[in-house]
Amino acid sequence: MEVPRRGRGKAMAVDAEEINLYEILGVEKSSTKVEIKKAYHKVFSPSALSSHPDKVPEDERPEAEMRFKAVSQAYEILHDDEKRRLYDTHGMSAFDPSRGNGMDGDVDFDDILSHMFGMRMGGQPHPGFGGGPMMPRKGRDEEKKYEVTLEELYKGKTTKFASTKNVICNICKGSGGKEKAKPKTCATCHGRGFTQGLRSVGPGLVTQETVMCSSCKGAGKLFKERDRCRKCKGDRVIEKTNFLEIYIPRGSKQGDRIVLSGEADQEPDQEPGDLVFVLSEIAHERFTRAGPDLTAHLEITLAESLCGFSRVVLKHLDGRGIHINHPRGHILRPSQVLKVPGEGMPIKKSDAKGDLYLIVDVIFPDDGWLKADDDATVMKLNELLPKPKKQISAETVDEVEYEAGASLEEFGANSDDPRGGSGWVDEDEAEDIQCAQQ
Repeated sequence: MEVPRRGRGKAMAVDAEEINLYEILGVEKSSTKVEIKKAYHKVFSPSALSSHPDKVPEDERPEAEMRFKAVSQAYEILHDDEKRRLYDTHGMSAFDPSRGNGMDGDVDFDDILSHMFGMRMGGQPHPGFGGGPMMPRKGRDEEKKYEVTLEELYKGKTTKFASTKNVICNICKGSGGKEKAKPKTCATCHGRGFTQGLRSVGPGLVTQETVMCSSCKGAGKLFKERDRCRKCKGDRVIEKTNFLEIYIPRGSKQGDRIVLSGEADQEPDQEPGDLVFVLSEIAHERFTRAGPDLTAHLEITLAESLCGFSRVVLKHLDGRGIHINHPRGHILRPSQVLKVPGEGMPIKKSDAKGDLYLIVDVIFPDDGWLKADDDATVMKLNELLPKPKKQISAETVDEVEYEAGASLEEFGANSDDPRGGSGWVDEDEAEDIQCAQQ
């Protein structure tokens, strides 16, 4: 298996749904309003005011303003019960005016966090709000769909593959320039590392988003061509192929995520994101899965349904034959279900298994197996098989012709009666429908 190459010039739009207001304030999601208020006031405490926009050098002022605006906006939402409920349910999209929502205030979270590339968006509080050094921002995770068979999910699987990704250039250490060379401020983004762009969201509709500067690739600075690193050509990263291994535990299921920490593309001044494989179960020709349980069809002959049998009825996902001994005298009918405990899917992190449900399919003989002139056999069958329990009597009897192979799709198909065609219902349901129509 080879993972497709991951692109180098990726957009770095700040997704509003990734914003974690609890992390911005440095509190847990379960925090009370009192704890949220304390965290907010802590940012504006005397010890933290040294990082206030009015107290920092002028070149650091825009970033400090963004920090304080982000904290204020986070507090405004989390301290209000209704806004907090909306945020917990829908994330920041609940306050996105483009989706028909919105909130008071003119602070753009995308703009705030785009100015704060040093902010970590997951896993840790933001020490920078208290005036200390900010944690490196974690790069985006990269998700890949990984198709697996039901057999592989049943037995577990380990696989190795080649993965090509961007890594920090080992010559320039991610600077993009030669040793002692000095870069100049990027004229495109004015040293910010990002620009505002327009993205089409529909016919005649565009939205503004913050993206990585295509000129400096987020660095904010550029080297002259003669001063660029000879290996990465100023890109700061190079391609490298590694051989990785993933393990799929027994009993894994559709949608499970296999995470390889730190194996996504590297970027300077960032903690690399994770490479995530999302399992996609391939439909099986014989078994159907629901949680830890399995179903399969059990095909038996008419003779076996009447007389019993003892044989292997199917091959399991690990290659074992499943043998059933069904005694005489117990009739198996079409669509009857047999439950085999403990023969379903393994349950992860345990020795337990789900159950196997076998749906009985009775295979009737083909037309012509019983010859019309074979009176002796017909008599034997009539003697062996039970007679109708009730004979119907009537004063007048008409012998009619019939068509074999008809379908209930034809039943009432030319009428507007909801009981006709594929909407066929039984007598009790028909009575309910008539009552509702009256």
